[in-house]
Amino acid sequence: MTVWEALAVCAAGLAAGAINAVVGSGSLITFPTLVAVGIDPVVANVSNNIGLVPGSVTGAYGYRVELRGQRDRLVRLGVGSVLGSLIGGILLLYLDPDVFQVVVPVLIGLACVLVLIQPRLNGWLAARRGQPHPHGGAALWLGVFGAGVYGGYFGAAQGVLLIGLIGAFLDDGLQRVNAAKNVLSLLVNATAAVLFLLIAEVDWWAVLAVAVGAMLGGFLGAKIGRRIPAPVLRGVIVTVGLVAIFVLVYG
Repeated sequence: MTVWEALAVCAAGLAAGAINAVVGSGSLITFPTLVAVGIDPVVANVSNNIGLVPGSVTGAYGYRVELRGQRDRLVRLGVGSVLGSLIGGILLLYLDPDVFQVVVPVLIGLACVLVLIQPRLNGWLAARRGQPHPHGGAALWLGVFGAGVYGGYFGAAQGVLLIGLIGAFLDDGLQRVNAAKNVLSLLVNATAAVLFLLIAEVDWWAVLAVAVGAMLGGFLGAKIGRRIPAPVLRGVIVTVGLVAIFVLVYG
């Protein structure tokens, strides 16, 4: 990469880190940028995943207050995220990329619906099951596992999927749900990154440029996101999800 290309990738990493901390879908910015500067798409996807890990760390750290009391829940769900990410990373390297073209937009659309109806859905589920499960039960674990497979495979809008799932199955505030999403996304990205380091081709200059921007972006995004009222944040999440669907279908 030239100096100007590296700066463009770094700027994309900054935006992606901030967006990932608040919602998710930062890869929709960094991945096309890496491809635009001439990096092979598969190598760009792998390098992008590794580069965004530092941003996931700073984003999760920025939500540390909202993470209090969620340790047991995240340990359980984190196992699903890690296992799913391993499978998704392997699929990225060996599966035809066209396989997910139809499924992914449908999943993101469903997640947007879940985010929109979360308050009413929580009340309906609580009335039917009596006491909400503190960890979401087997259904949430399987959903998080599936989101991990998707995140390890590509990752764009995995945050929207996770917020929709966690918010639907847990009776908790949206900011705490977002904090949990940041940790699970970190586990997915870090697991896939380790796998890619072992068996995939990596462009280290691309990783460095994305990582520098994403670290700062994750920190700034967390500071901003924690101040957004729940109804506004819900609208932002759905808007990003719809943009992700449009980009994935028509981009």
